[in-house]
Amino acid sequence: MTAPLSLSKLLSPFELGDLSLKNRVVMPPLTRGRAVNMGIPNDLMVEYYTQRTGVGLIITEGTFISPQANGWVNAPGIYTLEQTEGWKKVVSSVHSKNTPLFLQLWHCGRASHSSFHDGKLAVAPSAIKINEEYVHTPQGKQPHETPRALETEEIPQIVEEYKKAAENAKHAGFDGVEIHSANGYLLDSFLQSKTNQRTDNYGGIIENRYRLLKEVIEAVITVFPVNRVGVRLSPNGLFNDMGSVDYRETFLYVAKELNSYGLAYIHVLDGLAFGFHELGEPMTLAELRNVFDGPIIGNCGYSKETAEAAIQEGVADLIAFGRPILSNPDLVDRFANNWPLNPIPDVKVWYSPGKEGYTDFPTYNAEN
Repeated sequence: MTAPLSLSKLLSPFELGDLSLKNRVVMPPLTRGRAVNMGIPNDLMVEYYTQRTGVGLIITEGTFISPQANGWVNAPGIYTLEQTEGWKKVVSSVHSKNTPLFLQLWHCGRASHSSFHDGKLAVAPSAIKINEEYVHTPQGKQPHETPRALETEEIPQIVEEYKKAAENAKHAGFDGVEIHSANGYLLDSFLQSKTNQRTDNYGGIIENRYRLLKEVIEAVITVFPVNRVGVRLSPNGLFNDMGSVDYRETFLYVAKELNSYGLAYIHVLDGLAFGFHELGEPMTLAELRNVFDGPIIGNCGYSKETAEAAIQEGVADLIAFGRPILSNPDLVDRFANNWPLNPIPDVKVWYSPGKEGYTDFPTYNAEN
């Protein structure tokens, strides 16, 4: 049963650390491929994010921390002055609507391809290829390649690149950053036993597999206060050929360790709409709540009703809506007034350049 508007916790304000959110609806990272000029955010991206400022918190699409991190066609970066200046325009416009904005820090790791790197192989904890059909590259669809295992002495440089990217995000005016440790990208591939078969201090037992994420967090919180830093996790996910037999042990350990910091939040893809590895029972937010005291953002496949229930039950504090916010820039108003939602567009326009499937979705008032 849907809670009346006056009793809706989903639409109620929330104090996220020292940030006051107008509601508990979050716009999660949604890679859209519109940064067509050297990964520099542009005016179309300004319009896109500004349209969606009715939410309580916006987390940007994944944003590359370095050239090596690149692995998605026309996704933005935060490692050059020009990219940082481009993001400044986005931040300024979103802030004019009184909506906080976090930048997601992203390194693709083995999910990249040599065509992004002048012929150099993508990097990973171990030389294990993604067992999927193809990857999208600047030269079109290409077979996945076996990545190069990072040397131990290379890892401090990657940690430094996360720190530098955080510094650039702070310079651009972001309220905080989210560290992307999900969906089979670099940090997630270090965490999981399926993809991390190292024998140095970054592999083997879970304490070692967690080490890189720990070092990245501790570098980033020298730039932003710890209550302005979030971490994204995907314990149930199979995207990018993930899923480890010890997933429950791994992610309960990680969440317990993260609890010691006082982070802004953990952002968990607990829903199964993005795929499930089927290695056991799905992990739930309730399990993570038992070991993590701070704010939890639930994500993936939520409806207004299931989001309200998760918050009312206390297993989540905020809920992120991906595809619904993609096609409904006025999602919060639609929730508040029980207006119908726009249909989700065909996937072929999600990543194509231009306004179609990006900034051309009507608001309810414009329709009626």
